Amino acid sequence: MASTRLTAESREQALATLAASTEIATELDVLVIGGGVTGAGIALDAVTRGLSTALVEAQDWAQGTSSRSSKLVHGGLRYLQMLDFELVHEALTERDLLLRELAPHLVRPVPFLYPLEHRVWERAYVGAGIAMYDILATLTPGRRPMPFHRHLTKGQMEAKFPDLAHDAAVGAVQYWDASVDDARLVTTLVRTAASYGAYVASRTQVVSLTQGSTGAVNGAVVVDLETGREITVRARAVINATGVWTEETQELAGQPDSPAGGLRVLASKGIHLVVPRDRIRGHVGLILQTEKSVLFVIPWSRYWIIGTTDTPWRLQPEKPVATSADVDYVLEHANAVLAHPLTREDIIGTYAGLRPLLQPGTKAGTSSAKVSREHTVASPTAGLTVIAGGKLTTYRVMAKDAVDFAIGQRAAALPSITHQIPLTGAIGLKAVQRQARAWSKRFGWRPPMVDHLLHRYGSNLTDLVELCEADPGLAAPLANAPAYLRAEVHHAVSHEGALHLEDVLAHRTRLIYEVQDRGVAAAQEVADIVGPLLGWDDATREREIETWHSRVEAELEALRAPDDETAEHLMEEAEEVAPMRPLGQA
Repeated sequence: MASTRLTAESREQALATLAASTEIATELDVLVIGGGVTGAGIALDAVTRGLSTALVEAQDWAQGTSSRSSKLVHGGLRYLQMLDFELVHEALTERDLLLRELAPHLVRPVPFLYPLEHRVWERAYVGAGIAMYDILATLTPGRRPMPFHRHLTKGQMEAKFPDLAHDAAVGAVQYWDASVDDARLVTTLVRTAASYGAYVASRTQVVSLTQGSTGAVNGAVVVDLETGREITVRARAVINATGVWTEETQELAGQPDSPAGGLRVLASKGIHLVVPRDRIRGHVGLILQTEKSVLFVIPWSRYWIIGTTDTPWRLQPEKPVATSADVDYVLEHANAVLAHPLTREDIIGTYAGLRPLLQPGTKAGTSSAKVSREHTVASPTAGLTVIAGGKLTTYRVMAKDAVDFAIGQRAAALPSITHQIPLTGAIGLKAVQRQARAWSKRFGWRPPMVDHLLHRYGSNLTDLVELCEADPGLAAPLANAPAYLRAEVHHAVSHEGALHLEDVLAHRTRLIYEVQDRGVAAAQEVADIVGPLLGWDDATREREIETWHSRVEAELEALRAPDDETAEHLMEEAEEVAPMRPLGQA
């Protein structure tokens, strides 16, 4: 296996390999476009079948939808209401595989309460549905990683969630799902794919799809956004996994209206609020239905994540943000069940993402809440495979289906094996958990910090320990973001492929919504750590800090807007004053 380290140097080596692929002898088997969870999963699936594989992403890994989810790995309890048993079973199977085998360090069980307003009929109805949820999970062979559901009295419910309003429910059903840091999952998938030989390059944008004499897609022209260099890549199969950019990428083949199976995607915006953990007294999560979507109150790290909305999005897909109206909607529904209502002052962060929902036919006039979450694979033209729909939990199944489709008859001889491939950080996890006791004493890490490190890095915590042994100053927390070590910032560049300050503050850490100032106070210290590793001069360092400040200012300005159109206009105005680094496909 190759190294799991992603660096600026490994990226350059990958681009050199892409440039060399124009020769028949070095033509790639698979080129994957899009570095979200689906594209990263496809790259891992393809390379572990023995296929020469490249993965390109126009901006940072997980820049788009895959860093802006509800952070849940779940079966989709609400899909039982749609009687979509197959989809729920598939998702529960993947959830339990991640928990047991593939990423036990990243994915953790979380108990949820489903509050009940009626004593008899609702308890029977909801209880039967959640019982079916558990049954569908048990249909998969192997040890069940989570407990079965339980019915709770009002007193038991209040003990588990003291801040649930006294009159909000007469009892509850407790069930289990799981949570994950979505952006870390993507980075971990990319690193794992690279360790098996995949050529991966972030900030590398596909500008056109190339076609041979027969009209079949046989590669792409990509631009290295760091240098402006243009590279032609040859591949036997090209897979489009660009989420809400699916149609734009399809059209690069020059057939925007192809009747041969191109996919249409409806973008649906979902926003989340982040509040400190001590602001709400509760030991479990909540799930409630609203008139438009589902309300989650999710315990996540040192915070609660509260969301979400589900509204059609028809603007540019690069910059969805939470508006004032979005915040009011979520606060209103959360406060309807909380004993101590939240205010805007309690919110330390917000984020918005776009769900790529499959749209049969035209987008016009369609309610996004009614579009299926199932994924579909299609080929609008020979040589190009397109996958869209689905959700984070089922990324592995989506990846398998996409590669099977792309390689056709060869799939029988080269079946997917990703159900047997633990992600980097999973192998040796138990041993490192025990070793961590000694490291905590050596470096003065308190138990919450050790838990934080094991959850984020798993057995790769040894890499951070090596950094701290070489430079003890890295074992200290960041001065203005003490939940993270200085070593984690270094590791983001030396092992996880961060190329810009934005990559560290928004995706390797989540300071963009974990602290009130969105990482502005920590930006200088972070730049001081990563600058020497990336060869920044003083001017570059200052430009990176200024770019981050302008992004934060633009998003805060947009947060005051009453609607999406006004928010987009305010962000554009802010960019004209202090241009931000453009966001791209993810």
